[in-house]
Amino acid sequence: MRLRQLFPVCADEPDLPALYAYPDGQWLRANMVSTVDGAASLNGVTQGISSDTDRRVFALLRTLSDVILVGAATAREEGYKPARTLELWRDLRAGRVPAPPIAVVTRRLDLDPDSPLITAAPPHARTIVITTASSPRDIRAELSRGADVITAGEETVDLKAAVSALAERGHRRLLAEGGPHLLAQLAEAGLMDELCLTISPLMAGPGPARIVAGSPGTGPAAPLPLTLAHVLEDDGFLLCRYIRKDRLTGAAGRARTRPATVGPGVQAEDPDLSPVALPQALEALDRGGLARAVPKISP
Repeated sequence: MRLRQLFPVCADEPDLPALYAYPDGQWLRANMVSTVDGAASLNGVTQGISSDTDRRVFALLRTLSDVILVGAATAREEGYKPARTLELWRDLRAGRVPAPPIAVVTRRLDLDPDSPLITAAPPHARTIVITTASSPRDIRAELSRGADVITAGEETVDLKAAVSALAERGHRRLLAEGGPHLLAQLAEAGLMDELCLTISPLMAGPGPARIVAGSPGTGPAAPLPLTLAHVLEDDGFLLCRYIRKDRLTGAAGRARTRPATVGPGVQAEDPDLSPVALPQALEALDRGGLARAVPKISP
C-alpha cells in the first residue's frame, strides 16, 4: 500500500520531515499507538499493533528530537535500548550528535544498572535517569556511573522541573514515547504540546490499558481540546497528529508555512506548520464537497 495524506487533502507523496517538523523553541511531542477500540498494547507491548509505516514515522520522530522521554515500566516491558544511528534518518541530524539520548522517568529507580539501556549508551548520548530525592542513594550512585542522573522532586518526580533540567542541557525538542501513566502525568502537568497517534485497524477487546492510565485524578483536570493537524493512511493504519488548541498561536507564530492543497483548486497554509489555518482548510473542504474526508471539527 502507498502512504497517502488524507488531511489536508494532498495527491503528492507526503513530505514526512515537513509534516512532523518541530516549531522553534521548547516543544514536547508525545507519540503513541492504539487499536480502534483504544488498546495501547497487546500482551503488554506495542509491536502487535504497529506497522512498517508506523515504525518508519517512529524513527523519524526520534531523529527530529533532542531527547526521548519514557517511563521506567515501558522501558522494561518494551526492552528499551539506546537509539541506534542506523535506525534514524541520518541526513536530518546534521550538526547534532548522531542519536538522541533516552531519558527514563523512575520514582523508585527500578532499573537494572547492567541493562543495555545503561551500559550500551554511547558517550554522546548517555542515558538520562530522572528520579526523586527520596530514591535509594546507593542505586542512584550505582546508576550514575553509567548514566546521567537528574533529581526532580522529593517523593514523586516533578515533571516540570525535569523538563526544565533537560532544556538546560540543550534538549528543547522532546519526544515522549509513553507509557500510558507517563502520558497522563505529562498532560496533567500541562507539558504535552502535541500528540502523534497511530490508530491500528484492530480490535483488541477488553483488558489492555488505554494510551492514558492512572488512578482517579491523574491526567488533565478537564478534557484537553486538541486540533487535528494532519492524517496519513497506509493499509488501514491512520497516523494522526494533534496539537493542543491553546498552543496554536505560539506554534503558528514560530513555524514557517507553505501552501497545501485542501480541495479542488483551493490552497491554504499548511495546518501542520501553521495550525491556525485548520478552520480555513475545513471551510475549503466544505466548498469542494470533500467534507466527508475528515472529521468535522468546531473552530
